Amino acid sequence: MKKPGCIIFDCDGVLVDSEVLGVKVLLDMASHYGVTMDLQEAVEEFSGIRLKEGIRMLQQKASSPFPEDFEQAFRARSYEIFKTEMRPVNGIKEVLDILDIPFCVASSGPIEKMKLNLTVTGLISYFEKGNRMFSGYEINSWKPDPGIFLHAAEVMGFSPAECVVIEDSKAGVIAAHRGGFRVFGYAKPFNGEELRKEGAAVFYAMKELPSLLSLNDISNLSTSPSI
Repeated sequence: MKKPGCIIFDCDGVLVDSEVLGVKVLLDMASHYGVTMDLQEAVEEFSGIRLKEGIRMLQQKASSPFPEDFEQAFRARSYEIFKTEMRPVNGIKEVLDILDIPFCVASSGPIEKMKLNLTVTGLISYFEKGNRMFSGYEINSWKPDPGIFLHAAEVMGFSPAECVVIEDSKAGVIAAHRGGFRVFGYAKPFNGEELRKEGAAVFYAMKELPSLLSLNDISNLSTSPSI
């Protein structure tokens, strides 16, 4: 493909391995209200969607109402776990190191969560200079609505056609596709075909991304799994 003008990265699951950690906390809290749900099923179900929507789905499975401060309690508890257990996605630092075109991060999550996770994983320096972190909470738009990607592209100074989006969730791929972006799906074993059906060019290891985007080759990256 032609080298893009700008790369828009999702955060959770693309830059940082946060999704399983967060879902574990969510399921543990929900279990006190009668919710039983398989972790893998929950990760697949909640990937890329707004937290409020995930909580709503869990509430429908619960035997008693969640407290009004359920979301705030989840944020506080999960943030404490993120501070000690969060890791960057395997290979992402090597990818960011060789980028010679503009890039940014656009997430459905709150900006404070994004900054925390990027700081803990040592990735914040790639995004803190200039306005290169965008949150759906800042514009009241959440995936699968394309608003956050359109906003990021506009602020970065590019049209959707000049950008590529790197996503790992169905909701994110749909959002990018609706916005007129070319989208690459960083897939797990369980969702590669689903992302492909939604219009993503699917890949399974970060070391593949530079060649897919006609960037520098980093084929010698480690293939060990993320920890």
